[in-house]
Formats: sequence, structure tokens, C-alpha cells
Amino acid sequence: MQRALSPDRTAAQIRRICPNIPSLAVILGSGFAGIAGAVEIDAEIPCSGLPGFPEPGTAGHSGRLICGKLNDVPIICLCGRSHFYEGYTAAEITFPIRVLAALGVKDILLTNAVGGIRRGLRPSDFMLVTDHINLLPENPLRGMVGTDKFLDMTIAYDPGLRDLLVRAARAAKIRLRRGVYLAVAGPSYETPAEIRAFARLGADAVGMSTVPEVIVARHCGLRVAAISCITNFAAGRSKDLLSHADVLITGEMAQKAAEKLLKTFVRLYAKG
Repeated sequence: MQRALSPDRTAAQIRRICPNIPSLAVILGSGFAGIAGAVEIDAEIPCSGLPGFPEPGTAGHSGRLICGKLNDVPIICLCGRSHFYEGYTAAEITFPIRVLAALGVKDILLTNAVGGIRRGLRPSDFMLVTDHINLLPENPLRGMVGTDKFLDMTIAYDPGLRDLLVRAARAAKIRLRRGVYLAVAGPSYETPAEIRAFARLGADAVGMSTVPEVIVARHCGLRVAAISCITNFAAGRSKDLLSHADVLITGEMAQKAAEKLLKTFVRLYAKG
């Protein structure tokens, strides 16, 4: 992708296929891909057909943009995401967020799979992200001209959207933990020593995505919330070795609860 590519150009192409753009967008990451099957689809576009959209190369990320309704609420979904570890720059993996902003989206819900660091976080648990620690080697605002690149991240995750997610979890009778997400580059998993260090930094869970998207979404003026599915214990937190296959299996096991949580969230969101 050329960094000079305008998000407006791609947004215009999407708008020709999806003329009625909703205010809410959802990024379906690892552990949440099955929710796409619950969406009543009005239009669907492969990411390969959208200028500037990197194609996801990780299992569990189908690489589609869909417009439709979830629980009768209009949404736009990105089914999967690309990652820094796939060789893309931070600017490239966050280009879809800039396109969503250019489309007129106002709010974005990010989902992901993580390894649980904090004692008590177990596979299939859900965690509301309250803050993050960014250990990725590249910031998506790097190289930008002007002073707006000095973005205040004091309140990265919108309190109103977070409250809606808490209410949704309560209504759906799903336990929702709260915690700090730490982002690493991957693709190798962390060592037990690194996990111990991350815990001392204040991290509750570790993943390989989301944070660049949050930064760009906030830079575009979007409200942001994020939900993590704990798909495994982080390295050294159990006797088991880590594999992406196990991450996908746990994500599949949590699909029904994830779908129920998101359906309840969008219903509450539509009520304002």
C-alpha cells in the first residue's frame, strides 16, 4: 500500500456498494470471527477488492467487509484484521480505520484474542479493555506532518461505550472482567520471563493487535471500546505450551457467549 493513498477514495468505493453507512463499526478479531454468521448481510466486499486494505494472512481472519444488521441494528463489520507481524507497517494495518472514519462511522468496537496474564483470568473469559500498554516498535502516527500527531491518549477507551458493554454483559448474564491490554509485535509467543515483566508493568493480558487501531481511531475522532476473549493462559501461567490452533479452538468455544454479548451491546447502543 502506498501511504499517500487517500482513505476517501476507498470510502467512495464502499459507499457505492453500501450507501447507508451506520454509525457503529465492529472489528472481528481472533475469537470473534463466528459473529459474522449472525449478521444479516446487505452487502459484502472482500478486502482484496478495496484499495489500500491489506489482506489478512492469519487463520481466523477471513478478510471481508460486510454491511448489514446485527440484532436488527445497522453495523459495518471488518471480518479479520492484518497484523504488524505479517510484515505490514503500522500505517498499513490501520488504513481501514481511516477509511471507516472517512465513511462517517462515529464509534468502533474492537475485538481480539489474548493470553491471560493476571491470575484469575481463564480461557473463555471476556475482558473489557480499560487501558493499554504499547510495546509495538512502530507508532501508526510516525512520520505525520503537523502537531496533531501528538495525540492525547489519557482516555483512549470511551467511558460511555465501556459502560454500555458492562450493561450488556450484565443483561446477557456474561461475566466481564476488566483489565489492561499489552500489545507486542509477535508472531512468536512471549517467554515466561517476559510475562512476569509485563505483569509488573500492570498488564492483565497480552496480544498482538488492537493498539495501533485504537491510536488511529482516536486520531480520527472516533469513540473506541475493546473486548478481549481470553483464549489461553500466557506463557508460564500454566504447564501447557502455546499454539494458535488452541487459540482458535477456545475462540470457537466462546462464540455463543461472544455473539450474545455483542447482540446485547448493539441493542443497547441503538437505544442511545
